[in-house]
Amino acid sequence: MDRLFFAIGALSAGISVAAGAFGAHVLKEKISPELLTVFEVGARYQMYHALALLATAWALGRWPGALLTAGGWLFVVGTVLFSGSLYALSLSGIRTLGMITPLGGVAFLAGWLCLAIAAWKG
Repeated sequence: MDRLFFAIGALSAGISVAAGAFGAHVLKEKISPELLTVFEVGARYQMYHALALLATAWALGRWPGALLTAGGWLFVVGTVLFSGSLYALSLSGIRTLGMITPLGGVAFLAGWLCLAIAAWKG
């Protein structure tokens, strides 16, 4: 599982960099500044949680367990829901997509809690 989370984290970090470049160089001229900011928040949180997946992979090598595995999957789900909904909202302008974003935020928070508990019990 540690290699899987490391691979997903590395790919997600790369996608985050590509999204940031896309926003800065392509979207800047095509969407409103407000929607560009929304897109950039999605890219930023995707990078944060790509790094969290790398940390989870490292931790699994040290303290393997179900809590860390759950935390890793929560980061993956959180990225899809949080960053994905912000990308979709900013590209489509459909504001109701923003209702999905908090579900991703809750997944992120739960993932961090899983990591904290796993480290404490370590």
